[in-house]
Amino acid sequence: MSLSYTLRESFSGFKRTRLSSTISIITICLSLLLLGVFAVITVHASRFIESIRNKVELEAFLQEPITAEEISDLARTITTFAGVEKVVFISKEEAAQVFKQEFGEDIYTVLDFNPLPPSFKISLRPEFRTANSARGLYEQLKVMKGIESVVYRRALLELMDQRTTVVNRVTLGLGILISLSAILLVSNTIRLAIYAKRRLIRTMELVGATSTFIRLPFLLEGTVQGIIGGIIAAGILYGVIEYAIRWIAPELGESAVMTPGFYGLVIAAGGALGMVGSAISVIRFIRRENAH
Repeated sequence: MSLSYTLRESFSGFKRTRLSSTISIITICLSLLLLGVFAVITVHASRFIESIRNKVELEAFLQEPITAEEISDLARTITTFAGVEKVVFISKEEAAQVFKQEFGEDIYTVLDFNPLPPSFKISLRPEFRTANSARGLYEQLKVMKGIESVVYRRALLELMDQRTTVVNRVTLGLGILISLSAILLVSNTIRLAIYAKRRLIRTMELVGATSTFIRLPFLLEGTVQGIIGGIIAAGILYGVIEYAIRWIAPELGESAVMTPGFYGLVIAAGGALGMVGSAISVIRFIRRENAH
């Protein structure tokens, strides 16, 4: 197969169907822009949720009186539980200092004694920072001898899990819908190019040209359209994220930054959309022409 022929025929399709090719590129670009915006929103929503999860911890208040040896045994046991990342002991005196920092009052000026119990602050590993994992650990802790009560932000974790699920489903649904729309438009564009060359295709088949030889220029044409649309979309997204957001909201500048791999993925997604759309059209239309 001649590479020069394949490239020449691929790019000649742009001239024959200039308007539809331009529409296809614009469509892919707009589709990728929408997908890119949803991806950025999803990534930053995930970052925000993860930052909140990182601060969620369980606090186990200890029964009094309790000895240093019992405290040490409890800490060792809790450390062995699945999902536990770190166990920090908070003494009565440290609890009083925390109370003063949070409320601006010394506990001893309010009462003649320190009623605050010692406790363990228990951090979870990243993969266990979910409502179900926290609830499971809570059930284990509350029945342990030496622990009086356990508290954690259960409602917050459950809300985050629910919102994360909803966001992921909506993003996935919209992503599929937008991708299908782009694929269909690319498919229609390539179909017009095939129809314009139907007599040439028939002649090539009669002289023994293989299906791959006939189809490859159209597949390459659709892929090129997708890559062009992806490059334009990546450029627009880069300008918006790197410059416009920093100018409009400087405080969001650093947190809004996306990695270079994100822009490469946008371009690759454009090529994939173009290739799939052209493949659908080439397989269906050329097969139908052969049947006739």
